[in-house]
Amino acid sequence: MPKRTRFTPWRTLAAAATAALTATLLTPAAAEAAPRESLPVHSYEDAVREAVWVDTGLDEDRDGTTDRVAVDIVRPREPARQGRKVPVIMDASPYYSCCGRGNESQKKTYDENGDVVQMPLFYDNYFVPRGYAVVGVDLAGTNRSDGCVDVGGRSDVQSAKAVVDWLGGRGTAYTTRTGTERADAGWTNGRTGMIGKSWDGTIANGVAATGVEGLETIVPIAAISSWYDYYFSQGAPLYDSGPDWLSQYVESPDARARCAAVQDELVEGAPRTGDWTPLWSERDYVRAAKNVKASVFLVHGTQDLNVRMQHVGPWWDALAKNGVQRKIWLSQTGHVDPFDFRRADWVDTLHRWFDHELLGLDNGIDREPMADIERRPDQWVTSTTWPPRGTDTATLRPARGTEPGVGTLGLRGSRGTETFTDDPRLSETDWAARVDTPTPDKAGFVTGPLTRDLRLSGASRVTVTATPSTPTAHLSAVLVDLGPGTIRDYADDGEGITTVTDRTCWGESTAGDSSCYKETRAKTVDVGHTIVSRGWADLGHRDGAGAPLTPGERRTVTLDLAATDHVVPEGHRLALIVAGTDRGLIDPPADTPALTLDLARTSAQVPFVGGAAAFARATAGSHATPRNTDQETVPDGVRRPAPTDRRVPGEAP
Repeated sequence: MPKRTRFTPWRTLAAAATAALTATLLTPAAAEAAPRESLPVHSYEDAVREAVWVDTGLDEDRDGTTDRVAVDIVRPREPARQGRKVPVIMDASPYYSCCGRGNESQKKTYDENGDVVQMPLFYDNYFVPRGYAVVGVDLAGTNRSDGCVDVGGRSDVQSAKAVVDWLGGRGTAYTTRTGTERADAGWTNGRTGMIGKSWDGTIANGVAATGVEGLETIVPIAAISSWYDYYFSQGAPLYDSGPDWLSQYVESPDARARCAAVQDELVEGAPRTGDWTPLWSERDYVRAAKNVKASVFLVHGTQDLNVRMQHVGPWWDALAKNGVQRKIWLSQTGHVDPFDFRRADWVDTLHRWFDHELLGLDNGIDREPMADIERRPDQWVTSTTWPPRGTDTATLRPARGTEPGVGTLGLRGSRGTETFTDDPRLSETDWAARVDTPTPDKAGFVTGPLTRDLRLSGASRVTVTATPSTPTAHLSAVLVDLGPGTIRDYADDGEGITTVTDRTCWGESTAGDSSCYKETRAKTVDVGHTIVSRGWADLGHRDGAGAPLTPGERRTVTLDLAATDHVVPEGHRLALIVAGTDRGLIDPPADTPALTLDLARTSAQVPFVGGAAAFARATAGSHATPRNTDQETVPDGVRRPAPTDRRVPGEAP
């Protein structure tokens, strides 16, 4: 694909901007050189703090007037005095009053005039002194905003898009929630970057997918790219709730009282059947990726069981197809912000990213490796592109072994069948721990010990042909690295981190807004196996809708496994497990089916660096015979995933 040239025009502006920037970004001794870094030369204590209400143009609460969303602003005072305009870093969130942001659950606080005193997170403390404005938007229906929460739909997205338009001189804002005095955004140059974790990052994805002018970059952290995939996986339900419950969870009390119609629409549009409806089309940003003009710096945990890695692969690939400039960090954590798993490197990288994208500084970040990947706790590697060049799909095929349900995995397939019965009491960790033992609840297929390291990078697909015994059936497919290791304990309450009492400071502080945050360290666990990737589907789901199965009738389904990047070390084995309900990760079907796999029509398409040839080399000379685990002592894996009922994007499970 031709390299996108979006940076070139902005680089040509860097020379023109240098004269204006030099006086504030550089020391006198360095004034002759072009600026490469914004410096903290502005007073945070003296920053302008103000609130405006932006008109969204919608009337979601049906009160006869268009909804206004509250926008809290912290910006440096000095540039305005000097006639200079500044770019904006924006976090649009539903959590500013109900739940808080960050590891310490910070909420907005206000002074007697209604101006923000504490803006959650470190962004304002760090970036305002460096010449940026930081803007916190209350999504419609939350905190001080009008309107209703519609969970990723037009109201949510327009809440933030309207602010981007206002910052670019195309929208209308007021100095109060109900008044008529207009508010002007003449202090900004209209260049905006959006950032946020989970729901906040999801809104950044959604706004970028509108193609709005002036949105230069987004930094979505653990974000949703398609809301259907948050609640379902190919028809298999993931949570015992729908978007109506989530909207009520974050809405302000007055919004909750006036938004019954929106609640009804969420219930009607998101049936628990798993059928694709127009509601899900509206909330599918992947389909609109062709509109994205902003660059994307994506961050996600490969073991995030809240907003799962299924949200990364399709979005990343769609952005690539449309030539979007991209960067990615993949950690071993669960649903965790990079400020809490790689703090110093994160602040430095984010600083340079915004300097490049919003200030136009030629600091070289666009020429650095595309991907940073956590290979072991706190040990990171880079990849020039992601997935790496030379990655290709190998088709792996299961074969029967000498015992029922304990088979082999290789490039050659075989005939025959394997049968298992869905047991909703068990999970992927239970299956992996007993992969070499015949059990009635799963079918496992394992390579021999690898003779060299084997790297998986990207998304896998597992095609299963199964005959059910009942009218309903769910399937799980799991790739597992069998062998000892030390990983982040993503199933722990901290999802791979432990918070300690020591604090470090990132930017300037005021009496009401400290820049100092509790430090964290990796929470690790020794394991005998590591779940590499997973996927789920309703066997009866086809073409966006489900239908009862005919017992005894064969059905084929392809399960989309989450994207990942993992190295199976030499001496370890790679396993494919096919089973029913994955406890804690999908809900069980109405029946308890027995499923018979047709091995000749079952396969896994797995992306390896080096493709099928790399897999063949890594398995050459090995024998895929089950180990006698009675004679071995290996650590267990992480604990069973927590129950999925009523999980909230943005909070720990």
